[in-house]
Amino acid sequence: MRYYVLDRGDQLSVELSQTFHKLAAEQGLELDAKSPDIVVSIGGDGTMLHAFHTFIDQISSIAFVGIHTGHLGFYADWKADEIPELVQMMSGHSDPGLLRPRIVRYPLIELEIQKKSGTSSHICLNEFTLKGVDGTVVAQVDINDQMFEMFRGDGICVSTPSGSTAYNKSLGGAMIHPTIEALQITEIASINNRVFRTLGSPLVLPKHHHCDIYSRKEQNLLLTIDHVNLPMNDLVSVRCQVSERKISFVRYRPFPFWNRVSNAFLD
Repeated sequence: MRYYVLDRGDQLSVELSQTFHKLAAEQGLELDAKSPDIVVSIGGDGTMLHAFHTFIDQISSIAFVGIHTGHLGFYADWKADEIPELVQMMSGHSDPGLLRPRIVRYPLIELEIQKKSGTSSHICLNEFTLKGVDGTVVAQVDINDQMFEMFRGDGICVSTPSGSTAYNKSLGGAMIHPTIEALQITEIASINNRVFRTLGSPLVLPKHHHCDIYSRKEQNLLLTIDHVNLPMNDLVSVRCQVSERKISFVRYRPFPFWNRVSNAFLD
C-alpha cells in the first residue's frame, strides 16, 4: 500500500510524522508523494483541510485518515499513541478477527465563481463563506434560477454536511449527518427590519438543487473556501451545488458521527 503523510508543521506533529514513517517502513508500506492510496493527516481538522486541497485533483482515488495532536476532531479520529495500531491496520497485519476497514464517502460543495475578469471552479470540504470587507454585503440569492431573497448583512455561509459542525454551527445552523447529500445556507448577521427582510433561518438544499449568489453593488468582498481566502472586488456571482465528487475516509474501526458530535460538544 502506498501512503503519504501531511503534518501540521509543529514540533509534535513532525515527530509523530517521523514515527509514522519508521513504523510504516517496518510494516512494508511504501511512501509515495505523487499517487498514494491513503493520505495520513497529522494535526487537526485544519490539517485535514490542507491535505484535502493538496490532493484535490486525486480525491476519486485517494482515502484519508486523520491523527489528532490535540482535541478530537471530526476528521482526525486517531490519537498520537495509537499510531502503531493504525500502521499495523494499514499494512493488513493486524488481528484477523478485527473488523475489515471500510470506506465512507462524504459529499462536497462545488462552486463556480464568476468575476468580471473570468470564471473559476472550486471544491469545498467544509464551507464557503462570502463576507464584506468594508461594509454591509448586498447580495441576491436565487434558488434553482428563481429569486429567493435580497440579502443585506455581514455575509453568507454555505456548508457541507460534514462542515455543518464547524462555522455553520456557530452561526446557528443545523448539524447534518454527512451521509446526506445536501448543502446548507446560513446567514451571517442579516439585517431584518421594516425595509429589509430575509428568511433569517438556515436553509438546506438537496443534491439536485442549486443556489446562485449575485453581488448587487460595487463592494470589496472576502470569499473563503475552507481555509483559503480570496479577496475580490469584481464578483458577479457564485453558483453553489452538491458536487458529483466525494471525499473518502478509511475507517479501521467504528466511530459514529453522532458520537463525534457528543464528544466534541457535550462531553
